[in-house]
Amino acid sequence: MPLPDRTQKNVFRVLNALLATAFTAELFIPRASTALDGCLLALAAAASIAALHQQLPLQNVLSAAGIVALIGGVAHGLSANPNLSLPFGPIVFNPAAGSKIFNSLPWTIPFLWIVAIFSSRGVGRIILRPWRKVKNYGFWLIGLTVILAVAFDVALEPYARHVKGFWIWQPTRISLTWSGASPLNFVSWLCVSLLMMLFITPSLIRKQPGSSSAPDYHPFALWLGALLLFTVGCARAGLWAAVGVDVAIAAITTVFAVRGAKW
Repeated sequence: MPLPDRTQKNVFRVLNALLATAFTAELFIPRASTALDGCLLALAAAASIAALHQQLPLQNVLSAAGIVALIGGVAHGLSANPNLSLPFGPIVFNPAAGSKIFNSLPWTIPFLWIVAIFSSRGVGRIILRPWRKVKNYGFWLIGLTVILAVAFDVALEPYARHVKGFWIWQPTRISLTWSGASPLNFVSWLCVSLLMMLFITPSLIRKQPGSSSAPDYHPFALWLGALLLFTVGCARAGLWAAVGVDVAIAAITTVFAVRGAKW
């Protein structure tokens, strides 16, 4: 049974207030605790789900979130297995990433995927707003979501490895890396994100089309807030190359998002 609209909005407001509080604490406490890191990520995932529930039935949103969490969790769990190390490459998760499920996967990783995919999809919808009535809009949205998810990971890697120490990448035969992550990691993020989008898109299609609604800025604020957090953390650690990349990603995305939102 769906919640009344007023209850939905109140839950949404409370989640965003808690998220803003946790984000502010994380932003201004240089050495935040692992508990705060996990709390911030869980709140971000919950807020992403609640935001999408403003537009779609809860069962659809929870189904999509479950698929994203499952696929992302399994993919990272396989990569953490030293006998497989695929699809992302050989990765070792540190205790800072959170308690492990089945002694293999930190509980935070599925939530990370929900935030990355849901927020990237929301940003993609804003950017593509001028073309929302084009016949192939759905395919363009899938493709753009995947690209934004990879950009999210590019910004995440220096922060996660060098600032927070969430994980360590083991050496591979590929000498070219970004904060220890080989190109295989980013190609795999693209492929795994694409697989997720192919599975969840049918659940996230509005079955009752109507008049055009105002753009939803919540996913964009969440996506941009994450990049701000990564940028500040990297700046404190003196990772200026990462700061430059983060600022460039955020600036380019913002330009296209603002252009789309004004349409």
